[in-house]
Amino acid sequence: MTALPPMAATRTTCPYCGVGCGVLARPDGLGGLAPVQGDPDHPANRGRLCGKGRSLADTLGGVGRLTRARLHGRPVALDAALDRVAAGFAAALARNGPSGVAFYLSGQMLTEDYYAANKLAKGFLGTANIDTNSRLCMSSTVAGHVRAFGEDLVPGAYDDLDGCDLAVLVGSNAAWCHPVLFGRLMDARGSRGTRLVVIDPRRTETAAGADLHLPIRPGGDVALYQFLLVEAVRRGLIAAPPAIGLADALVAARADTPDLAVAADLTGLTPDSLHRFADMVLSTDRTVTLFSQGVNQSGAGTDKVNAILNLDIALGRIGRPGAGPFSLTGQPNAMGGREVGGLANQLAAHLGFSDAERAMVGAFWGTDTVATGPGIKAVEMIDALEDGRIEAIWIIGTNPAVSLPDAGRFRRALARCPLVVVSDCVTGTDTQALAHILLPAAGWSEKDGTVTNSERRISRQRAVLPAPGDALPDWRLIQAVAHRLGFGHAFDWRHPSEIFDEHARLSAEAAQHFGRRFDIGGLAGLGRQGYDALSPVQWPVPVSRNGPLGHAGTARLTLSGDAARMMAVRHRRPDDQPDTDFPLVLNTGRLRDQWHTMTRTGRAARLAAHSPEPCLALHPADAAAAGVQDGDIATVTGRRGACLLRVMIDAGQRPGEAFAPIHWSDAFAAEAAIGRIASPVTDPLSGQPELKHAAIRVERWQADWAGILVDRSTAAPLRRGVRLPRYWTRHAVEAGRALIMAADDGRPADADGWRSLANRLARGFGAAIDTSPPIELFDGGRGRMRIAWTGSDGRIAAVMALAPRHDDLPAVASLARLLDPAADRGPSAPLLLRLALLADHDPAGDGGVAAEPAVCACAGIGRSAILAAAGTGGDMTARLNRITETTGAGGGCGSCRGAIRELLAHDLVTA
Repeated sequence: MTALPPMAATRTTCPYCGVGCGVLARPDGLGGLAPVQGDPDHPANRGRLCGKGRSLADTLGGVGRLTRARLHGRPVALDAALDRVAAGFAAALARNGPSGVAFYLSGQMLTEDYYAANKLAKGFLGTANIDTNSRLCMSSTVAGHVRAFGEDLVPGAYDDLDGCDLAVLVGSNAAWCHPVLFGRLMDARGSRGTRLVVIDPRRTETAAGADLHLPIRPGGDVALYQFLLVEAVRRGLIAAPPAIGLADALVAARADTPDLAVAADLTGLTPDSLHRFADMVLSTDRTVTLFSQGVNQSGAGTDKVNAILNLDIALGRIGRPGAGPFSLTGQPNAMGGREVGGLANQLAAHLGFSDAERAMVGAFWGTDTVATGPGIKAVEMIDALEDGRIEAIWIIGTNPAVSLPDAGRFRRALARCPLVVVSDCVTGTDTQALAHILLPAAGWSEKDGTVTNSERRISRQRAVLPAPGDALPDWRLIQAVAHRLGFGHAFDWRHPSEIFDEHARLSAEAAQHFGRRFDIGGLAGLGRQGYDALSPVQWPVPVSRNGPLGHAGTARLTLSGDAARMMAVRHRRPDDQPDTDFPLVLNTGRLRDQWHTMTRTGRAARLAAHSPEPCLALHPADAAAAGVQDGDIATVTGRRGACLLRVMIDAGQRPGEAFAPIHWSDAFAAEAAIGRIASPVTDPLSGQPELKHAAIRVERWQADWAGILVDRSTAAPLRRGVRLPRYWTRHAVEAGRALIMAADDGRPADADGWRSLANRLARGFGAAIDTSPPIELFDGGRGRMRIAWTGSDGRIAAVMALAPRHDDLPAVASLARLLDPAADRGPSAPLLLRLALLADHDPAGDGGVAAEPAVCACAGIGRSAILAAAGTGGDMTARLNRITETTGAGGGCGSCRGAIRELLAHDLVTA
């Protein structure tokens, strides 16, 4: 294909975390995207991008895209599929009424898509059974905000990170999960000496760069902030006049932490560290407290949020520049979903379900069937599916068969539902395997609309590429079903600008009638041209605002003295406590370079290089007690399920606790979906599940053989009745290639046995091979085999290495290079040369350096290259500068700077 001339860059928004980075994207002329760049004019990131953002172009492509509708797995016309969706929902409504249908949405949907789904469900189907995966990441913050401020308000802004003197991160590994914002904090440290405190049970990369790390006992956050509140009163620091609810909040705080000894016991922290922390926070007016999933994902998440808010309310820090609480949102448009009422306990525009609010929304939408009250929340849907209350569910842009807690039970419940509809842009997810109807949706680079980031800034998402096949934006699919159900008059939009206009006008009415602070009425009436040109803008944007609509400044939310309320909260232990059968506590979270269930990031080779396999981090003492060593495979068993994970010894773990990443699904690994172990206990107010605390035991799993398959094919593993090994995991090696790492029992006895195993694995994983005889190299003395298959072009298409132990396998990068045409030299290469390529030596002669995990994902640089660039002369700063100048490592988003500092510090100690 001939490349077309380069096109002008489109300003759009990154689809990953809630930072909401602006990106510049352009087609590459070959059907994909050229490498994306950060938008230097976007106020959220000012041109910076993390490794995931820089790899966006690598995550696109035709392979694995859902381009046609499917009915029971068979391709069908899109109109026929939409007819079946509408008929199925109508039948469920006729049998069970509004409670018989449900929607499960995603924080990766655009605001316009969210608005359309919420309007259809709550306004015309009459059901509030519409929830979102945002329930799993920030609903405790929403509930805490509503209790404290009467509305879901985020008073902070990113500018506060630049101007604070102290930043406290609670339950946030921002260096990995929000690296661009963490980079701004690091800049503030350099420019104004901002200090950093990290409150986290684990010594994460964020904690490694902190002035103070508090390895708090899981569940101790409320007690910690109760102690601070009591101490603030003792020191006479409470703002005047006293905040509403101070007296009751203080009684509860004193009951939890009557003295320092009790506070130390509940938090697991030393008295000295508690005193030091109190001195830092209470003596620094410009203190920003950033909290994330370590706070939210808890059976007491709302109380944890309010304990944090209580302190800032009492100290008068709400809405002050460089100070106050700040929630770091997990998904790109979790905030937009909150604005339109995407949660089951919201209506729209920050409204509830009172008769007056329902009447106003019903009049605005032109319907008398508005849902009468809150609906079924995400985790509660498992019960409703099990007992048959929900007979039709539409899942849009998410993978709850992996991400929900007690995921095995959810899968069984979903399998019982008469109608499961899934809209997605990719194929092969775990949830799709349980769907009756699949609808092809537009992907990130093809969608047009808006998103709202963590600081309430609305940005335009602009399409860069055309949607393939029959794929449509989510709002158009929702609109098509609404028309089929007879509601077309209320869904007669021709462009997303019309949906946004309706959303803006509704917000203005809610603000006028009910005093809501969420108000973007000033953005109504833009028209398509104004909408297309909209610059990032922070709400509120009332009709009375004068001047240009888009601006890069901060629209700060200030609260009057009677607009914030302190809550009486109490410390309580997490429910799923360890015992003799399950002696460890499992914490879960994200990796630096992966996203959710890897449906996008799993395609990018450089994102897999950092952590290629699902792992379990254990303290050395706990590993020894369980009889496992670094690199072993372990069976991790909880009260609801089990997983197979690669052990990683980590002295930064608290003894008695383990950590596992959330990303692996059945599409990428055999038994690594952590949702099967996670506790289904939920916060009684927010409905958010306790994803950070589950009791487990760890046991060594002994495999009789191990293997690596590197293949040009990027298709998902194909089972087709072939028995796959007990342990396997796959990831991208480089563009167009997939890697399978496998292990199982039943070691072959001879060359024929190894050959039979190799062929079975190649078939089972759908390796791209033809019928030509393979090239084999067998070491009978050590029981090791190397085997290569050729493709239709005569070049090597797949390579497998098998051995008794994982340590006997070659470096992955060395094996992957055998697929390089330059190494293979084509079908005319002598057999001896091809056999040499299969031997154990490293073909590149680099000692396996290329196989090192990437310390810097932005630049793709590993440990050896960093140490070589650092040299030996100069102080830490000079060496860091040399590394960045020579390799680019540390010069992107900045998330790797802490790791680089630790590498250099260790190098000095061991030199």
